[in-house]
Amino acid sequence: MAWRYIAQRALPEAILDWDVPLSLSSNPKRELSGPGSLTGTIEPEYARMRGADGQPILQEWATKLYLEVDGHIRWGGIVTKTNYEGSKATIQAEGLSCYPHGIPYESYMISGQLITPKDPFAGKDKNHDGWVDGKKGIQRVPPPPKPYGGPRIDAFDAFRNIWAHVQSRPYGNIGLTIDQHDHGEKLGAADGSSPWELAWWDTPDCGSTLDTLARTIPFDWREDHAWATSDGNQISHRLRLGRPRLGGKRLDLRFAGDENIVAIARPEGMGEDYANEVVVLGRGEGRKMARAQITRFDGRLRRVATVTDKTLASSAALRRRGELELAGRTKALQIPSIQIVDHPNAKFGSWQLGDDIRVQVHVPWVGDLDVWHRIIADEISADGTVTMTLRRSDSFHY
Repeated sequence: MAWRYIAQRALPEAILDWDVPLSLSSNPKRELSGPGSLTGTIEPEYARMRGADGQPILQEWATKLYLEVDGHIRWGGIVTKTNYEGSKATIQAEGLSCYPHGIPYESYMISGQLITPKDPFAGKDKNHDGWVDGKKGIQRVPPPPKPYGGPRIDAFDAFRNIWAHVQSRPYGNIGLTIDQHDHGEKLGAADGSSPWELAWWDTPDCGSTLDTLARTIPFDWREDHAWATSDGNQISHRLRLGRPRLGGKRLDLRFAGDENIVAIARPEGMGEDYANEVVVLGRGEGRKMARAQITRFDGRLRRVATVTDKTLASSAALRRRGELELAGRTKALQIPSIQIVDHPNAKFGSWQLGDDIRVQVHVPWVGDLDVWHRIIADEISADGTVTMTLRRSDSFHY
């Protein structure tokens, strides 16, 4: 494979170096719903690693860095930390989606606000006899208008609004475009009982809020980079959104020992994530809170997981959520990661983060294992191997 690292000024985007002499300390890593990272060094000092302005080409929060493999952008990010020791420079970079972390939200957004209409008869029964003052025997005071829930925001609109806020600030536009489709899940309760609010006076962190949205709704996102023009001078940056997930079941790919899998991480059980009972807490407060309890005895000691989801009210919805949670917590073994080589069974770049792949391996003490796993991260190595971080497909609650 033909590799090269490309450095680009962040503001404005202009290519600084087409072949950065970077030696990897950790492989470029992509993550599902995460920024990914890489670490490398440059030694000895290269005179060309300074720009025309005398500033280092690889500068914290000023340089975008890309990995190109065989003409395709396989990783992209921004330099977040540098360290210099003698003639050696150490460079750390993270995906562009790391940028909102540490950026405060300085506006206001609310979804499902409780709206209490103005009572036109307020104060018109000062003697509290139930009749409108001056109209006794003619007009009774009607009940006050009932409160109701205000407009609600789609989860993806809220996600995009936060990103737009980040990139609208001076020197904050990193050129990332966000998918424009809707999720379908509205934030906050429809009756206004539990509004979703993001207020500047609470000093919310934009990055943490984005992560919380993706985790609690839930949904997936993935950062992609590609050449944007035929002349090969511009690189596009896109955040793909998946409802409720990205990727699919890859029946066209095969991952098997003695074929394209050259190493596997030690299989492991669920550990602290194991549970054979789930308690789901839904809408409401105190004793009126909606609640469901699902148990699946499997011969092991009782272990309980508690899930809170304020969007759920009906017993059927609560039980369905509990069954999904339980399905992902009772399995025996999963393979944390595999290392593969380029092979006709699964050509390099033929998968995407979020895909479900069938892993077939022989495990000592266990025997033959044939389990569907989901790709949640991958790391590209210059020796032609790829390490995939996996989780059992049935552990996801979709």
